[in-house]
Amino acid sequence: MTRLTRRQTLAASAALPFAALSPAIARAEAPMMGASFAQHRRFSLGQFEVTTILAGTTPRDEPQGIFGMNVSAEEFAAVSAENFLSTTQSQFFFTPTVVNTGSELVLFDTGLNAEGITGALASAGYSPDEIDVVVLTHMHGDHIGGLSDDIGTTFANARYVTGRVEFDHWAGAENEGFETKVRPLAEQMTFLEDGQDVASGITAMAAFGHSPGHMTYRLDSDGAGLVIFADLANHPVWSLARPDWEVRFDADKAAAAASRRAVLGMLAAERLPAIGYHMPFPAIGYVDTREDGFRWVPEGGQLMS
Repeated sequence: MTRLTRRQTLAASAALPFAALSPAIARAEAPMMGASFAQHRRFSLGQFEVTTILAGTTPRDEPQGIFGMNVSAEEFAAVSAENFLSTTQSQFFFTPTVVNTGSELVLFDTGLNAEGITGALASAGYSPDEIDVVVLTHMHGDHIGGLSDDIGTTFANARYVTGRVEFDHWAGAENEGFETKVRPLAEQMTFLEDGQDVASGITAMAAFGHSPGHMTYRLDSDGAGLVIFADLANHPVWSLARPDWEVRFDADKAAAAASRRAVLGMLAAERLPAIGYHMPFPAIGYVDTREDGFRWVPEGGQLMS
């Protein structure tokens, strides 16, 4: 039997790391997987179960062509730099919300197209035919696009709820998206005014300006509350933090700014969690006051239970 001296043993051990690098025995390199993103986030709110789902995300060039249209390029650049934001491109997120009340499955908004919303629902374990109620916060294309496709209606078993003011505006506007996606469902729709309920614990709150009848919705269950604020603020810095900055997509810019201040002020005062359709996914956070505006605080585990 061969015995190694202490010196021989140490020399052999020292050589092992280098032997592992030998091409003859090295493992293959792991392939690059590409960028990815989770598509849903679920949590409890009292007796409700709330799920945000990512129905799409896309970059947009020249963000000051969308946000801060009433401020100088220098001010826009300074605020962007303070918040680590590019002034040449921004990422947009499209985040519908599903609320399981225990008796109904309620979907808020439907994304850009049927393929996107059905894929996002599937990622969260839902199918379109399980949706009982579809709530349209307003009728811009990225909120109504998933209602149907060339095959037919996406949510075969659902009833539909939207604001009366919003529906009446678009019904008289000769808008192709409305005519294609919304008007065919009119007979299945319930129309709400400010303060009326979609279902027990889900209340409409008018926040006009982004569109003529834009609605936000408050959830209340077992003492827990949350606000789905839709397109009230479309970016955590360029819109929410700067509520008076004009946004290209706001139909009435003064009214939109007033609605932002009212709703965001309420969220900050009551310290309620919120979901914003265009906030960075998973689109859940809190609002705090900051100087003359507000601060978006992404949810950091407070709603994990």
